[in-house]
This record gives sequence, C-alpha cells and structure tokens, in this order.
Amino acid sequence: MSLLTKATPLRTLSKSLLKRSLHSTTPTATKVAVLGAAGGIGQPLSLLFKLSPHVDTLSCYDIVGTPGVAADLSHIPTATTTTGHLPSAGSWPPKSNDGLAEALTGADLVVIPAGVPRKPGMTRDDLFNTNASIVKTLVEGCAEFCPEAVLAIISNPVNSTVPIAAQVLKNKGVYDKTKLCGVTTLDVIRANTFIAGNQGMDPNGVDVTVIGGHAGITILPLFSRVPGVTLPADDLEKLTVRTQFGGDEVVKAKAGAGSATLSMSYAGYLFGENVLKAMKGEEGIVQCAFVENDLTDAPFFATPCKFGKNGVEEVLPFGELSEYEQMWFDKMMPDLKKQIQKGFDFVN
Repeated sequence: MSLLTKATPLRTLSKSLLKRSLHSTTPTATKVAVLGAAGGIGQPLSLLFKLSPHVDTLSCYDIVGTPGVAADLSHIPTATTTTGHLPSAGSWPPKSNDGLAEALTGADLVVIPAGVPRKPGMTRDDLFNTNASIVKTLVEGCAEFCPEAVLAIISNPVNSTVPIAAQVLKNKGVYDKTKLCGVTTLDVIRANTFIAGNQGMDPNGVDVTVIGGHAGITILPLFSRVPGVTLPADDLEKLTVRTQFGGDEVVKAKAGAGSATLSMSYAGYLFGENVLKAMKGEEGIVQCAFVENDLTDAPFFATPCKFGKNGVEEVLPFGELSEYEQMWFDKMMPDLKKQIQKGFDFVN
C-alpha cells in the first residue's frame, strides 16, 4: 500500500515545471486556498502549491501580510495564479468577511495551517484555546463560501481542531465526512525518515503506516509492516517514541524560535497534492488521514484512506497489530477520545 508516493516528489518539481506550458491544460480549473498563508507553515506551503502543476489558482489568506506573500509568489514563472487576501475592515451593520469570502469562493481544497506555533514546554493541547477559536472562525467561512471543498486541517491540536471543524459544519448543515481531514502526513514522513536512517535504507523507498491521532502517544507508527525489517526491542521503542515526539525535537532545537514549519509544509503539500490528483481522476491514491470512521470506538481516527474525485472514497482498515503496537493502541485510546471530545465541547 503506497501512502505518499503518489505525490510529486519535491526533487522532481523543477523538471515537471520545465515541461509545463504557460497556460493550464487542465479541463477544470482547480483552486486551492491556504488559510494562514503568511505564517511559518503557510508561506513555504504556499510556495510548494505555487510550484504544483495541479493548482490553477492559489488563494492566500491571513490576518496580515498576504498581499505581499501573493505578490512575491506571483514572480515565480508557473501557470498558477496567486491572490492575497486580508480580513475586511469592520462595518455596521455587520457583514461577512469580504476578504475571507474572496479567498474561499470557488475553492476545491482548503488547507488550514493558521494558528500560533508551539514553544518549548508547550504541548499541542496548550495551543487549544487560541487555535480552537481560529479554526472555528475559518471553518464557519468555509461552510458559507465553499461548502463542497475538501478541508485539510493542519492547525494543532489536530485531535481537537478536526472535531471542532466537524461540529461547525454540522451546525451549518453542510457536513460531509468525506471532505474533512486532519493532516497527519508529517507523522508518516518522520517515521519513514527515522526507520530509513536506522536501517541504512533510502527513505524514498520506505512507507510506514501511522495510525491514531496527531499528538504524542496518540501517534502510532506500524513499523512491523515495513518489509524486510525486524527491529530489536530497544530500537523499536526509540523509533516509536521519536516519531511520537518528533515535534518536541524541533521545538527544542529552534530554542523558542518556532516549531516544525518546513517539514510540516512539505507534509501538507504531499497531502494536498494527493487530494488534487485524486480529484482529477488519478486512481490508487491512498494516504493516512485523521477522519471520521467506525474502525475504533473513537469518532475520528487516523488510518489509510483511499481518495477519489470527491474526497475520501474509502476508509481502509489498519489491520492486525503486533503485541507491541497493541500496547500503544490501548494506551492511546483514552487520551485520543478525550482530546476529540474537547473539540466537540468547545463548539457546543
């Protein structure tokens, strides 16, 4: 099962761009909106989407800086058109946010990295109060201006912000579980990188399924599925914990200057690129995502999903777990369900 190889690898983007004409040859124009496009994740993520041959219009939205981001991106010679939008000024009587409306109207894919980054000592859950409000407001805009778009939530804590988005969409009467995803691709690429380093393998040839959620012990890499690899118990423990807490590694290394922005941007690009390819009819697109399903007694769970023209086409079972993985699964579930409920409670 290939979870990531369907996305255009970054190292081949320049080659694909050379072959690309100055005019889009896509039968149906595709619009991607990045909400939080001026931030540490949003800017490099927007750059990658500007380079993507699958994006016709890239709409950048944030509370500051997006006209400059869009102007900067517009100088890159690809066929993708870029626009930058800010919140509209307040008015009386109150009216919709015209800037958000312009950014979202006609969007096929909305990627949301908006929010504050983690700092040393902070957990994803510590971000909840600020980022929960941001995601709620932005998803209310999605419900109004692009209710049929696929939403890819990056804003942490994903285990809570995805349920927030779901409840907002339900309250607006436009919820479709096949179009709401939490992006957990960073956990997958970390697991691929870490085990490849351990085994002396090419990371591009490794594909680890990562299930559960997107925070700490709720992240469960299934290293037992990697063909030809049998890990000693101590290596398995170290790799599992490093994958679970890889974000902490980056936060500490940046010494308060930010969190995992560049790797998250690349992961968000990989996820979005796969969604867009599936929308355009490419078959066999499978990648892990945090989505609503009934595989466990948690209402949301990250598992491999098959994507199609309208979003998640099929939620795939994650299969039998090893004894070690089952131990982590049993340990994670109470925390995962609690974090999901926290999101629902915030809206309700």
